[in-house]
Amino acid sequence: MPLVYQQNINEVTKLAVWHIDEQEDFFLQQVPLQREITHPHKRLQHLAGRFLLRELFPRFPLQLIALADTKKPFLPNEAFHFSISHCGDYAAAIVSEQNRVGVDIELITSKVALIKDKFLDITEQEIIAGAATASASEMLLPLTWAWSTKETIFKWYGEGKVDFRQHMHIVRMDAEGNEMTASCIFNKHKQISVQVHGLCFNNLVLTWLQT
Repeated sequence: MPLVYQQNINEVTKLAVWHIDEQEDFFLQQVPLQREITHPHKRLQHLAGRFLLRELFPRFPLQLIALADTKKPFLPNEAFHFSISHCGDYAAAIVSEQNRVGVDIELITSKVALIKDKFLDITEQEIIAGAATASASEMLLPLTWAWSTKETIFKWYGEGKVDFRQHMHIVRMDAEGNEMTASCIFNKHKQISVQVHGLCFNNLVLTWLQT
């Protein structure tokens, strides 16, 4: 079973990452394909993400998942709050019976350095760098953590029309070993303080948020 990470965050919230090495038929035996997805790998990612929801909570009602206008999947009765992310051959999911949640998973690549000015202001870049002498290669992990942090906040918010520089601000980032915590301000309609947690493994960054 390619369940590469699982965490019971608390009594009502669970998180997991699945390494996809199965064929499509494996998932279709257990997960309904609710909409047409023509790209084979994207379809596989889609199925793996929904498969994870049942892995975390076996009574999760997959057949009731609907799509909001923003393309965010949700349950109309909110029996569970959930978020799904895909990246390469990995799928991540977080599910809670009570709390609003967001999750994101990213590969660590040099591409993030090319777009840093699009999602981070100068103050945030200084916070993330920690030291002006940090090399470009050393910066890839904190930059990926920062990008993933904002993606997680975006998914947690779920209503779209968010500017990553204007509406999300990282005010502190603490990292030790392969773990990270980011204190952030989300300022769309009102100012909300949130804390995003992160983990690095297998050249991946995983971040999550619950409120």
